Amino acid sequence: MTQMRALYDNLIARGEIRPDPAQEAVIPEFDRIGEGLRAPPVKRGLFRRAAPPPAPRGLYLWGGVGRGKSMLMDLFVDSLDGIPARRVHFHAFMQEIHSGMHEARRAGVEDSLAPVVAKVVEEVKLLAFDEMQITDITDAMIVGRLFEALFAAGVVVVTTSNRVPDDLYKNGLNRQLFLPFIALIKEQMEVWEMVSPVDYRQDRLKGSQVYFSPAGAEAGARIRAIWEDLSGGGPAQPLTLEVKGREVVVPAYRNGVGRASFYDLCGRMLGPGDYLALAEGVKVLILEDIPRLSRNNFNEARRFVTLIDALYEARVRLICSAAAEPEMLYVEGEGTFEFERTASRLREMQDKDWGGTA
Repeated sequence: MTQMRALYDNLIARGEIRPDPAQEAVIPEFDRIGEGLRAPPVKRGLFRRAAPPPAPRGLYLWGGVGRGKSMLMDLFVDSLDGIPARRVHFHAFMQEIHSGMHEARRAGVEDSLAPVVAKVVEEVKLLAFDEMQITDITDAMIVGRLFEALFAAGVVVVTTSNRVPDDLYKNGLNRQLFLPFIALIKEQMEVWEMVSPVDYRQDRLKGSQVYFSPAGAEAGARIRAIWEDLSGGGPAQPLTLEVKGREVVVPAYRNGVGRASFYDLCGRMLGPGDYLALAEGVKVLILEDIPRLSRNNFNEARRFVTLIDALYEARVRLICSAAAEPEMLYVEGEGTFEFERTASRLREMQDKDWGGTA
């Protein structure tokens, strides 16, 4: 039995997951990569230094939300004892790449990508990306060169995604320049669709309370428990989305679940485009401490309405704590009539069968 299979069976034995044929079917792909990473150097003759073994093909694991893709990838990384590997959200990684390139340009480096790639290659043999999706043109224009350099240096890439490779950066500006990257993925990585009829993330939420009022210590404790369950309890990282030069930051993100306060997302001057990017970047949003809304915080209220519209249209599951029930959040001042639709949507989004169908 492989180490990854043992880890998977241990989760079943502890009652943390249920056996799933779709999950079990992809485990040999992870085993293939693990065996390739552990392969000994190739001997080349008596007086020649042994060469590194050829890097195994990576894995592009795609499918619907809540099917266990991220959980399997985490198990795989945990099984790689002693092999330098890094598990990171794709957006966070790309932000690091852009930041590194900016520093290189400031230092006068002609090819600003080269030192950034060299640093990654020095640190890891495997990169495990969660939620590969490309919506920003600045990402789209460099991923081809970036991944080509990583593959050439023998770095293996494993990634999860909700999209088939051909749908990456769909309808994006100058997409024809992006198409070679899709071809590179198919050449260097095994593309595997994980087909399962069960959405475990939604299954865990079915019948559970997702709107907590009033906000306070009790609501906070219950939301923390939901966060621990859905995120897997591991360390969270901020999720930073760059939209037309602005940064939209979700302070905590893991396994497709974002967690932020009302003022993190509605206290800043963000607009519809920012919230659309956010709705595409998370599958579940935990939003805490929604206050009562009125003419005193009209701008924040207006942004909240826009945020809920974006989440609603994208079928993002919302879990929140608020000062009052939806119908009593906004009871006086300009905008109360328009807020009736938002209150209705907040009610609808609490239904146990809502969400996860996009």
